Amino acid sequence: MTATDATAFALSPAKHQVQLRRAVIASTIGTAIEWYDFFLYSTVTGLVFAKLFFPNSDPWVGTLEAFAIYAVGFVARPIGAAIFGHYGDRIGRKSTLIATLLLMGLATFAVALVPTYESIGIWGAVLLTILRFIQGIGVGGEWGGSVLMSMEWARTNHSRGFIASWPQFGVPCGLFLANLAVLAFSQMSGEQFLAWGWRIPFFLSLLLVVVGLYIRLGIFETPVFAKLLAERKVERTPILEVIKRHPKEIILSSFARMAEQAPFYIFTAFIFSYGIGSLHVSRDFLLTAVLVASVLSFFSIPFFGHLSDRIGRKNIYMAGIVVMAFWGFVYFGLYATAIPLVVFIVIALSLIPHDMQYGPQASLIAESFTGRLRYSGASLGYQLASIVAGGPAPYIATKIWSGETFLPAKNPYMISLYILACCVIGFVATVMLKDRSKYDHTREYEEQETVEAEGVRRPAMG
Repeated sequence: MTATDATAFALSPAKHQVQLRRAVIASTIGTAIEWYDFFLYSTVTGLVFAKLFFPNSDPWVGTLEAFAIYAVGFVARPIGAAIFGHYGDRIGRKSTLIATLLLMGLATFAVALVPTYESIGIWGAVLLTILRFIQGIGVGGEWGGSVLMSMEWARTNHSRGFIASWPQFGVPCGLFLANLAVLAFSQMSGEQFLAWGWRIPFFLSLLLVVVGLYIRLGIFETPVFAKLLAERKVERTPILEVIKRHPKEIILSSFARMAEQAPFYIFTAFIFSYGIGSLHVSRDFLLTAVLVASVLSFFSIPFFGHLSDRIGRKNIYMAGIVVMAFWGFVYFGLYATAIPLVVFIVIALSLIPHDMQYGPQASLIAESFTGRLRYSGASLGYQLASIVAGGPAPYIATKIWSGETFLPAKNPYMISLYILACCVIGFVATVMLKDRSKYDHTREYEEQETVEAEGVRRPAMG
């Protein structure tokens, strides 16, 4: 155990509270930077990539091809979860988070340097695919570490949902920054946006990486991991161990996210190609509306995380799924009117049903895994959803809209049906997840569950 680990393990209550605040701030800011990188790519995909990297395709076909590359980042996320989950449970949360930040930031910066189809033909799309894959690996390891860096500093379970929701707060921050950067340089570059304006936000990623590194280098390792090191309970192969011991929790966590993740990427990525291509809404108008939606999430995500401490993680999460199931029909029904004020309002409110799930989600998933396997298990459960939900969602929505499925073309309610199907799957999976919100996360869950099953009181491990 290092000196820093020992210090974190032996802090007084007052100093512990200071480190808790620092850990929450570092996790939130670092996560915001990484999600800025990831969402920047998402936003620009619908606005730029189809035109610059697939110029010979029909507009909607080009959009499909661009979203196919976009989905590669989601396929890579479980790989990143496995890689960094292993090291997060082996060498610590802090070191792993520094590595994910560097990987994500440098890959995003490199996107700004990719030549278009006009310069190097299809190789531009190939380079984008590689960089998107690297992005996915980076963000795949980020989420689990940032949530644990906050959650594992909590002394009790009374505020764990609220504390764990703050890294989730990094998502709307990243979405806000990404859309703000694109909007700002869209207005500054004007007609030159496709020529050079879209590249500047990617260049800015390098500056954000420096800020994130400065913040993350100044925090301690979590007391939970420090304790695992001190007691020599670190697993040699945590990924294999968590798959063997907790396959149900991994799968259910993944499917529980379908009701949250698939609609989110429809509301923040697909709507650009849909709004501009079919409803003829301006690019800057849509960017501004999504900015407002992300600002509302600044408040709603921690609020629902806090509420989950009061009335239960699963209760809030399942309520959010039910609201999302209805909201999908309301959203596209109002969006399709193409009335500017109505469109703006519906986009601005679009993320609240998502936030009802996303606020308590971090603690709901992380609490499903015992401490020595938590980074690996939570990361895998969270990121596997990217393959079945987040990655395919804009692509599937585009295929539905363009008539390349068995559903009627050009009917926005067909996309609402897709959201409804995701909600049904998510609801069933959430019902089947065990609620461990009352467990002591500083102790090993196996012993606590043994005591539960035997109905006796005896000391827990650790």
